Amino acid sequence: MAATRYRRFLKLCEEWPKDESKKGRDLGTFLRQRVALAFREGENTQISDPEKCDQMYESLVRINSNYYKEKFPRAKDTSFTGVTVEECRVLLSSGNMQQMDEEKRSLWKTVMQRFSSKVPEEGAEKQPEK
Repeated sequence: MAATRYRRFLKLCEEWPKDESKKGRDLGTFLRQRVALAFREGENTQISDPEKCDQMYESLVRINSNYYKEKFPRAKDTSFTGVTVEECRVLLSSGNMQQMDEEKRSLWKTVMQRFSSKVPEEGAEKQPEK
């Protein structure tokens, strides 16, 4: 029975789309890693809780088939902020995340420079070292 579960998960991994804009961070990549970890021995893997395994599989199938998207259609394709799906994709892409990290670092550098010890003003006497 473990062999059947393993093959079903492999098929699901093949069908799951890859999001190239989120290299290494997308749900498909995470799913593939978790399946590889859970089924280390392939078809010979012993499953401790088969019922829970089946529930996970069925849940993932529903997500992949857009079951809930079709069951509960949205009136608008925006969030409460007014951001569209495409704008969210752009914001969450790996390239944009790297750019935001660089901006954070430069902001942090600026803050650190402002609050670091200031150079003594001209005419002020240096205090002797102890």
